[in-house]
Amino acid sequence: MKKIHRVLAMLMAAIMALSLITTAFAEPTIDPGKKASLSIYKYDITKAGNDGAWAAESYVSTGLHDDAVIDKLSKYAIQGVEFTYLRVADIAMNNELVESQRQVGALYGFDGSERSNAVLSAIDLTAADAHKTEGGINYFTSDSLNNKLAAALAANATNVKNALETAVKNGGVAMPETDASGHTSASDMELGLYLVVETRVPEMVTSTCNPFFVSLPMTTIDGSEWLYDLTVYPKNQTGNPTLDKTVREAKNSTGKNTGSLTDITDGYAHTASASIGDTVDYQIISTMPTITSKASDLSEYAYVDTMSKGIKYNKNDVAIEFFKDAGCTDKITTWAEDSGKFAVAYDDTANTMTIRMTDTGLSEINEAATVYADSVKRGYSDCTMRITYAATLTADAATYGDRDNPNRVKLTWKRTNTTYYDTLEDCCHVYVYAIDLIKQFGDNNGTFGKVKFIAYNDTDGYYIKANMEGEVYNVTGFTSNKSEATMLIPNLKGHIILRGIEDDTYTLTEVATDKGYVLLRDPVKIMVITKEDGACERCGAALLTASATVNGEPVSMTDANAVVPLRIINNPGFDLPKTGGYGVWMYTVGGVLLLGAAAFIVVKSRRHKSEQ
Repeated sequence: MKKIHRVLAMLMAAIMALSLITTAFAEPTIDPGKKASLSIYKYDITKAGNDGAWAAESYVSTGLHDDAVIDKLSKYAIQGVEFTYLRVADIAMNNELVESQRQVGALYGFDGSERSNAVLSAIDLTAADAHKTEGGINYFTSDSLNNKLAAALAANATNVKNALETAVKNGGVAMPETDASGHTSASDMELGLYLVVETRVPEMVTSTCNPFFVSLPMTTIDGSEWLYDLTVYPKNQTGNPTLDKTVREAKNSTGKNTGSLTDITDGYAHTASASIGDTVDYQIISTMPTITSKASDLSEYAYVDTMSKGIKYNKNDVAIEFFKDAGCTDKITTWAEDSGKFAVAYDDTANTMTIRMTDTGLSEINEAATVYADSVKRGYSDCTMRITYAATLTADAATYGDRDNPNRVKLTWKRTNTTYYDTLEDCCHVYVYAIDLIKQFGDNNGTFGKVKFIAYNDTDGYYIKANMEGEVYNVTGFTSNKSEATMLIPNLKGHIILRGIEDDTYTLTEVATDKGYVLLRDPVKIMVITKEDGACERCGAALLTASATVNGEPVSMTDANAVVPLRIINNPGFDLPKTGGYGVWMYTVGGVLLLGAAAFIVVKSRRHKSEQ
């Protein structure tokens, strides 16, 4: 009887525990009947930072109202900022069976409307990136949305901002401009995923905040409940310039960078991969500070550009352009290097280039009436400066693999009414790789010097040209003519080390080998593949790491993912009958024997006839 009571007690306990578990899962469920709200506070983070009242680590965004932030920053409030929001997706619960396990989580469904597609296109998200597609709706995770948005902004913040602002304006809801306390809000909002952008800013703001996604509701930072009323504190820069340094492979006759050379979005990014001998284009895009009076004129504006040792400046090709818009489409003027409006100085030892505005150039920046003839703003206030130049990747001290070849730029600027210098820094990265081919003979008797390979870049459609330096081939250029391709010959140890290739697909073809050995039946396919992994501490852009395959099979790259290893073996061929010597002797003996046999048959035949 005691056992029965004990079993019943255990059963009742289990039932109670199950009910508690059910309740625990039920409590966080989104209430579809609720409405949500969004509250935004806008502050001059630039001034607050200069005053020592704010630092990047001062606040961790939680979505909750924070009186401490308001108390600290109330005197830095920015009035007259307009935010616009657009509902872009529904919140859906994912419940699917994956590898015999039930997976449950929140997804965001984009309905395929023109506005939703415009948002996805701006951040380079496609249906292929969706977690799943059902009923014509693409469902994405929050990670994929946030990561794609961050990557797109890092690659080209200007154009991504413009595209998202346009998408939100077309059908979005404008919030009231921020009041004297820097505050604006929206209420009675439907649940879902929203994209929020700045659509209007006052004159002191030179850089709008990055567009951001908001989930209404969102889970609290401790994961305990749903938050339906959100408060955010986005940042603005006021009065300060911005700085963005990007790089791309230069256009050439073999088809690289086939887009427009005048389009600033054509191939430019914070990372690039190039071959030795390639010319790479660089651009620096900077939003000019706000200039409203003589007291706010610029007295110094200079860039110090530092290149890694493996990249050399192509001198005398610097150009500066000014645009009315951040997208660099409405040009005001172009300054050539011989205009006298800026000076360029090179330090070959330190591998630096300094671009400094002269007094003539500063006067035009401060006083030109081209842009704001009838405004309180003066000169090229808030305009966009674009600097372009080129450099060549060399074999000298070039860094291979994940360690890359960085290019850093530092902007130093000063106004006339203070001795305070302000600086901004940004950087970009160029990656380069190598191949280490080990040649072997099956019987270890062949001569390496008789072996020849040629290399072809399948991606860009050219044959590789290279120079032998010591026991290493360094890429020097390329050609579309196969006959001009460099014959790659193993060194005394059987190695062909080819340095200075980019992340492309290559074909290695064996065109000659030693006598008595069989050539490779098929060419060898090599792929160098890069992917974003980690972020640069200086510019925040995603860095690249490499992997490789040989004939479709993965290989372990060596030396910080810099070198692709492979081994190619030539085996002896089959022996054929030889002319002369042993072969001739055999044929001679055979012939004599045949003649003898014939004579024997004839003699025997005659005897037989005579006996008859």
